[in-house]
Amino acid sequence: MSTKITEKTARTPKPKWLRVKLPTGKKYTDLRGLVDKYSLNTICTSGSCPNMGECWTEGTATFMILGNTCTRSCGFCGVKTGRPESVDWDEPEKVARSIKLMNIKHAVITSVDRDDIKDMGSILWAETVKAIRRMNPNTTLETLIPDFQGNTRNIDRIIEVHPEVVSHNMETVKRLTREVRIQAKYERSLEVLNYLKKQGVSRTKSGIMLGLGETKEEVLETMNDLRNVGLDIITIGQYLQPSKKHLPVHEFITPEQFKEYEEIGLKMGFRHVESGALVRSSYKAQKHLT
Repeated sequence: MSTKITEKTARTPKPKWLRVKLPTGKKYTDLRGLVDKYSLNTICTSGSCPNMGECWTEGTATFMILGNTCTRSCGFCGVKTGRPESVDWDEPEKVARSIKLMNIKHAVITSVDRDDIKDMGSILWAETVKAIRRMNPNTTLETLIPDFQGNTRNIDRIIEVHPEVVSHNMETVKRLTREVRIQAKYERSLEVLNYLKKQGVSRTKSGIMLGLGETKEEVLETMNDLRNVGLDIITIGQYLQPSKKHLPVHEFITPEQFKEYEEIGLKMGFRHVESGALVRSSYKAQKHLT
């Protein structure tokens, strides 16, 4: 199979299992109002997550720090790219205060890539976790981190503040990594996850998208690679094209195939496997604490 992802399936209609209910309810409305009022960056909104209503209703939200502009231009991602603004050192307190106002039970923190600054944002990452701990001692945390270009000192700053879960996404199979993630490297991501586990992180997590042209054998190879570095939790979801400028959908994976991957993953020894068309990195994140 060619590595090049073709455009012939770009206009393939979505199957019925990808229909998403519009978010409703007081909890969702209240959270949406606070996000808008305080101009918060959440990957829920920036990434057009289909599960936003469900997660917000359950008291889980994913906050994006270090601005809303990424230094990388991955072909799958809906977050805008370009030259980011200066780091806002008041952001840790803003995020912590927002979590308190929103009464968030479990917060997922992620960020854009900041290859433009020396520490790649890791210092502000650590300060954000500390601020959340001070202001929200009962809120549990997952940190969905970039690869920090494999710099272990930057990764250590995350480990030192002890989030309950540390996550870093592989996104796709090895053969497609260069086209899907561009500046990222498959082996480097594995090394980051391996380092986290070797340094004693009790719950490590990663996610992959399907429908970009990968084969079943390649998916299983990626799952094996992740399990071999001690990964505890894996999420497997359907890639959806954010806009015409992004990579097209090559294939819509059936619910039966997602179920098969879930069963295989559990047999491999993963502690948790979330596998389904609408699954995203932070989907059911609060369940992954057990």
